[in-house]
Amino acid sequence: MLILTRKLNEEIVIDSNVRIKILALNDNQLKIGIEAPQNVKIFRGELYDKIVREMEEAIKKSSEPVERISKLKVNRIKSIK
Repeated sequence: MLILTRKLNEEIVIDSNVRIKILALNDNQLKIGIEAPQNVKIFRGELYDKIVREMEEAIKKSSEPVERISKLKVNRIKSIK
């Protein structure tokens, strides 16, 4: 894990096409803005973890071949935004 210290209005650039900017600091809350191409999917961590858990449960319960379910996972994640 890379740990950086940033001040208000400073940015972090990832892979030259994703920019994360510190927008506000209030009490115990940090607001960030993210600029990224539309094909880059961005999720809150807890939402992404929930999606992964649901997909894992679906794989366990399903009689479908794992390869087919894996494709459904990609489609499901793409449709959430």
